[in-house]
Amino acid sequence: QVQLVESGGGSVQPGGSLRLSCESLKTLMNYYTIGWFRQAPGKEREGVSCIHTSDGSTYYPDSVKGRFTISRDYSKNTVYLQMNSLKPEDTAVYYCAAETYGSSCFLGNYKGMNYWGKGTLVTVSS
Repeated sequence: QVQLVESGGGSVQPGGSLRLSCESLKTLMNYYTIGWFRQAPGKEREGVSCIHTSDGSTYYPDSVKGRFTISRDYSKNTVYLQMNSLKPEDTAVYYCAAETYGSSCFLGNYKGMNYWGKGTLVTVSS
């Protein structure tokens, strides 16, 4: 059953920005954490951000820290990923995922996430 729906992907030039949205069909407080993961061709899926739904604490790996920002809007049951200063190596399918409890999201461990969206493609190219 689909619970998360991503949108906002597209093509952008290096240095550009995109904002991804992840709409939850359930209230955000149904989940412990919600995160964004990405998978480039031939590579393993990796975590790029995570947010704790109640206290708003966040996680970013060094590869995106200072460029990506995750946020949540309870009124819209939506989590956003603002991506700035995009690089060609950011090209990937981006997935939204939710965790009902645990530390997988904050460890960037996709295998521990419980619910997934279908993904949205981000292409960074000149």
